[in-house]
Amino acid sequence: MTRQPRTDDASTGELISRLSEQTSTLIRDEMRLAQAELSAKAKHAGVGVGMFGAGGLLAFFGGAVLVATAILALALVLPAWAAALIVGVVLLVAAALVSVLGKKQVEQATPLKPERAMASAQRDVTEVKEASSREHD
Repeated sequence: MTRQPRTDDASTGELISRLSEQTSTLIRDEMRLAQAELSAKAKHAGVGVGMFGAGGLLAFFGGAVLVATAILALALVLPAWAAALIVGVVLLVAAALVSVLGKKQVEQATPLKPERAMASAQRDVTEVKEASSREHD
């Protein structure tokens, strides 16, 4: 528990020195909070990008096997070019769905500003201003 120093006997120089020290500590603490918040958001972005890439790779290999199978199966009842066209369109629709899911993961990491740290810093500034105005009254 931090002990609040008495300010009624302190000189102006001592008060300014304390203010400078406390402001410096406050800024360092806010910077640490901002860094932690940005690290968490970067982790979400990394996971989203990784999932997006893994989804694309899996779709490629699975799709390659299924493309050949689907084209061969449809070629039994349609001309080969029509079978290939149908399968190609289906693959493009599947790729769009995977891309949308990856985009949603990346969006969870935005905005990239440390919102909690900024709010905390704003509260601190407001408190300092209010305390300063009470001192002058």
